[in-house]
Amino acid sequence: MVKLPPSKKKEQSLQQTLGRARDLHRTGHLVEAEPLYLDVLAADPRQFEAQHLLGVLRAQQGHFDEALGLVSSALKSRPDSAVALSDCGLILHKLRLHDEALKRLDAALAIKPDHAPALSNRGNVLSDLRRYDEALASYEAALRLRPSYPEALVNRGNVLVALDRHAEAIADYDGALAARPAYSDAHYSRGNALAALGRYEEALAAYERVIASVPAHVEALCNRGNALLQLRRNEDALASYEAALTHLPDHAGALNNRGTALKNLRRYEEALADYDRALAREPQLADALYNRANVLKELKRYDDSLLAYDKARATSPEHPDACGAMDAALAICDWGRVAELAGGVADAIAAGKPFTPFTLLGFSDDATLHRRCAETYIADKVRTRPAPLWHGAIFRHDKIRLAYLSADFHGHATAYLIAELFERHDRTRFEVTGISFGRDDGSDMRRRLMAAFDQFYDAGTRSDREVAELLREHEIDIAVDLKGYTLESRPEILSHRPAPIQVNYLGYPGTMGADFIDYVIADPVVLPFDRQPFYAEKIVQLPDCYQVNDRQRRIAERPLARSEAGLPEQGFVFCCFNNNYKITQAVFEVWMRLLSAKPGSVLWLLSDNAGAEANLRRAAQARGVDPARLAFAGRRPLDEHLARHRLADLFLDTLPYNAHTTASDALWAGLPVLTCRGQAFAGRVAASLLHAVGLPELATDSLQAYEALALRLTSEPSLLGELRTRLERNRLTHPLFDTERFRRHIEAAYTTMWETWQRGETPQSFRVNPIAG
Repeated sequence: MVKLPPSKKKEQSLQQTLGRARDLHRTGHLVEAEPLYLDVLAADPRQFEAQHLLGVLRAQQGHFDEALGLVSSALKSRPDSAVALSDCGLILHKLRLHDEALKRLDAALAIKPDHAPALSNRGNVLSDLRRYDEALASYEAALRLRPSYPEALVNRGNVLVALDRHAEAIADYDGALAARPAYSDAHYSRGNALAALGRYEEALAAYERVIASVPAHVEALCNRGNALLQLRRNEDALASYEAALTHLPDHAGALNNRGTALKNLRRYEEALADYDRALAREPQLADALYNRANVLKELKRYDDSLLAYDKARATSPEHPDACGAMDAALAICDWGRVAELAGGVADAIAAGKPFTPFTLLGFSDDATLHRRCAETYIADKVRTRPAPLWHGAIFRHDKIRLAYLSADFHGHATAYLIAELFERHDRTRFEVTGISFGRDDGSDMRRRLMAAFDQFYDAGTRSDREVAELLREHEIDIAVDLKGYTLESRPEILSHRPAPIQVNYLGYPGTMGADFIDYVIADPVVLPFDRQPFYAEKIVQLPDCYQVNDRQRRIAERPLARSEAGLPEQGFVFCCFNNNYKITQAVFEVWMRLLSAKPGSVLWLLSDNAGAEANLRRAAQARGVDPARLAFAGRRPLDEHLARHRLADLFLDTLPYNAHTTASDALWAGLPVLTCRGQAFAGRVAASLLHAVGLPELATDSLQAYEALALRLTSEPSLLGELRTRLERNRLTHPLFDTERFRRHIEAAYTTMWETWQRGETPQSFRVNPIAG
């Protein structure tokens, strides 16, 4: 046996130690590899490979400053090592020293042009610099050398996501997973791309794969929660965020997202606390700033909400919620703020930025803007159109299968209007299904509605696709969306095209701007056919009034005294029980002139929030009217609310958003309604109601005519008395409250839609002719 000299034995021992360290390192045993590298360096402080690989290990542990020192020291002894230069570039990238990182990576590639990791790392740096085209070129060069290189595929996919090329990105992630099936980064990035495409069930499965292999992957836990939120699984989402927070209790994103889950569960105070905790951690976190403003709005802390929106906009003026302050400003009648925000909202909509269409109705009657707003909003909600569930089959059923979709199947204004129609539908010709995705309030109305349908489904916890699949499984012929873009709406359900005929009715007085909604049900007053260019849906005109009414609504029998309602026993009472957000400055100024012209008169409004009441009183005083002449009515059970209308003399309507259910309430209770016809659907509803109840002269065409007629009615008691008498006589004889007549007409509309489809024709606008009983 040949004896090795001590120096050779030492070198052999170091190489053996280094080899064991490399093997442990390569298999992910960083803790075990670390002391072996240190042993080598203790014996030879300048050993290149030990310095280099210990630096790589330190980078993997997140100690980037120490890693940089080690790899830089290694490069002093071997400055031509392409591998070390590439790793040094990677570490500099992690330290966000992008220019230095590029220099090291370019140096590595100058030495070894075919070094795929350097090309991939260079792409990462360029991606962070938003030089996406160069980044793609660098990844593609790496992939030409190593076509199945998982890291390069994932990183190229991430750049494609940044460029909104999500389908291509998913193909890259799939390629990476084909080469390395357990690659958690690929599963995670794939989940993000699927979520961006609205494919939340698939995204959820991808995040589950990540969490199965890396249980403490906080971002995957958070994004799993986000996918669950989109699937309406709020409790499950909450659990996912809480799991993330067990690993990182101060993770701002997880706190913010948990706040959103709590908000969806109506646990508003807890949500606010989470947003505050997130902002304590990251004061500039835009999502948390806007979410905090939104939840303050839900709590009706509107002044606080406006301050929160101001702070959020100062941080992130381009955020999707940047126009959300308009709701709060309208709610408290802060007209200065409304005017300040209105121009920005119009510009944002014109620029293609999403804005809630329902809010727009409260301050604008520009039909062109309404359609643009709706189209932009639904395009943002449904970024990738799902494959249609209905593929063109012609169903042959004994009865037309009709489904109504709403979140308002409980004690809600929509339910108060439509309940009797559900009960009266002709069961020899129609099978009627109710799809509820709102809350069960346990009310008599909820029980009545459940009994009114042939089938009733509580679908609040089902995803949009699951609800759509339910409709398709039942082979629904006509699906009627009763929500549109009002609170808790879910237009995404019908984006899956589960039914051959899909209809916009009642809940939202405007176009949905969606090519998957075929018809909007209206009447000649609210939607003349010349308004068709402003509607994505085909207009269907019922002969009387589009708005259904339930003539079973009970009015409390006990007579009320004015004193019980906080009204003077003598004097003229103007009334408007519309929500405060509908009160505009122009209309309010008319009202103040009426009070000034009629001594002793009062204006009776709905008490909605303290901020609106204070602002309206201040506005009255600024116009020379004693604020005490404004009375505010608290909310009461419907029968009592209807009864108290009889204490008023005249209902004054709002513009550009009229009274809808509130006008029906007043007319049903026998209180004349004075309105001004606007330019858009929302501003023409009261006129339609008045025509259908035989009082068309109370619908004016300008605020000047509105004010003049109001003055005349206050000064001619006999004229107002004659109107009241006629209203009382017409209530049960004219079409407005003839639910059976309405049933015949809307069923004729449904039948025409169905026959058009059965003939294989595309939807067309049409008018329903009156049908005698």
